[in-house]
Parts: sequence; structure tokens; C-alpha cells
Amino acid sequence: MASLTRWYSDFMRHYQDPWTKDWFLVGSAGKLALILIAYLLFCMKIGPSFMKDRKPFKLTRTIQLYNIFQVFANAYLVYEGIQSGWFTKYSFKCEPVDYSESESAHRMRSAVWTYYIIKLTDLLDTVFFVLRKKYNQVTFLHMYHHSIMPFCSYIGVTFVPGGHGSLMGVCNACVHVVLYSYYFLASLGPEMQKYLWWKKYVTKMQLVQFLIILTHNLQVIPRDCSYPKTFNILLSIQAGYFIYLFGSFYVRAYIEKKPQPTIIKVETQAKVEENGNTIISNGKYANGTHLTNGSAVVSNGKAKTN
Repeated sequence: MASLTRWYSDFMRHYQDPWTKDWFLVGSAGKLALILIAYLLFCMKIGPSFMKDRKPFKLTRTIQLYNIFQVFANAYLVYEGIQSGWFTKYSFKCEPVDYSESESAHRMRSAVWTYYIIKLTDLLDTVFFVLRKKYNQVTFLHMYHHSIMPFCSYIGVTFVPGGHGSLMGVCNACVHVVLYSYYFLASLGPEMQKYLWWKKYVTKMQLVQFLIILTHNLQVIPRDCSYPKTFNILLSIQAGYFIYLFGSFYVRAYIEKKPQPTIIKVETQAKVEENGNTIISNGKYANGTHLTNGSAVVSNGKAKTN
């Protein structure tokens, strides 16, 4: 154990970016690990258990303010990414990390760190789902995406704060401006639904984003480029997996029109009204007969699921 600790310390001392090593939540991965463990425990166990016998929180105003924050924060990231080099002086074929003291290099480092912090705030998406008991939204895709992105951005700000791989952050922030704009409009109420016909195009934008990242990193691997090839390979693998996950989501949601499988299992509480009041809970009739999928339709009455 002591030798492993020494190896980790030596590795970080040798490869960690000297400019960002003392920045908030950079440096040792232990702090990020604690945050992600707490996130997973709350969303998978503690939160659903806490909400089991409680009514869902509405949180409408809180979520609206959160969505507005995300729109402006991601728009800021797009602006900083462009001003720091992308679409201005960076090369799409090969762009090494600028470790100099220049203003543009420091600006990019700050943008990469800000992106990392915003990926941590994204974890609130799932917290809000749990507190509102929107468990149908807590899918494997959602949990994997929200867990892996803070880790990826931590690696970026810790070892390669800029350069070739930072295009991912600019693309992702651009998509999130549109995504959280959609979420904000959807939070305004049912009367807005007729204006949100473009929902599926947000998923298409996400797929295009990952195709760009995949192509951008694959094409540099055979080139003589001083950007670390390990990160290009990892970004390519991750982008390819996201294409598979988001592609599967698109097919299931918009072509097959099936609900997404969720990963939070909760007891179904049901109530059935039949010629008055007949209460059924935990998926059973009062006489012990099981309900199908937690609900039933009875003659001269109706069933509804809480």
C-alpha cells in the first residue's frame, strides 16, 4: 500500500500541470471521488429511501433558476473557448497544450477549470429528479454520463488544460446551451409543450457532437503531434460509447417510442376506486390479488397509480 501511494505521488508530481495543481478541487482525485460516491449513494439509495413515503417536491422556481444559470454558464464557456483559441488560432489537425505564461494559455486553463466545475453542478440534474420522484429519468445513460463527465474534465484540468482535447468542452457547452434552454422552456408549464416540437433534435445535436469529437481525435492519432496520444485514444473510445448510448436512446424514444429502462426500483403504490373507495397498496388488492404493473382497471371503477 505504501509503495502504491509513493507511485501515485510520484506520478502526480511528474505529470500534473504546475499551473492548475493548487486550484479548487484539482490535485488529488480523492476529493472528486468523495463527491461522486456521495452523488451515487444519494441518487441510488439514500434519496429514493428518503422520498419513499413523501410527496414529490415541486422545486419549479429552483429548477428554472438552475436552468438559466446553466444556459449562461455554458454560453460563457463557448465564448471563452473561442477567445482562447478555437476557431481563431488553434489547429483542428493538431493542437498541443500551451504550458506557457501567455494570456491565452492562462485563459484556456481557466476555461477548462470552469468547465470542470460546471460538470459538477450538472450532478444536480439527478438530485432534482430524485427529489421530484421522476425516477423514469434516472436511466443508465443519465447516471453514466453525469458520473463520467466530471472525471473526464478532472483529467483535463489536471494534466492537459487546453490543446487538442479541449474542443470537446466547447462542443459540449454549445449543446448544453440548447439543452438547458429546452429544460427552462419545458419548466414554464404544459402550455409551452406545443413549442417544444424540437426535443428530438437536441439528441441529434448530442450525437453530432460525439461524432465531431470522435473524428477530431481519431485523425490526430497517426499524426506527429505532441498532444498526448493516450488522451486522444481515451476520448475516441468515450465518444464512440456515447454514440452507442445516445443512439440507442434515440431509437427507443423516437422510433420505437418505448420508455427508457430505469435503474431505480421502487415499490409501486396503487389506489383503486370501485363504486366508492377501495384502497390497494404495494401492488395488491385488499384480498391479496396482485395488480399487473402496479395498476388495474376494474368493472364500474378505475385504478390509478400514485
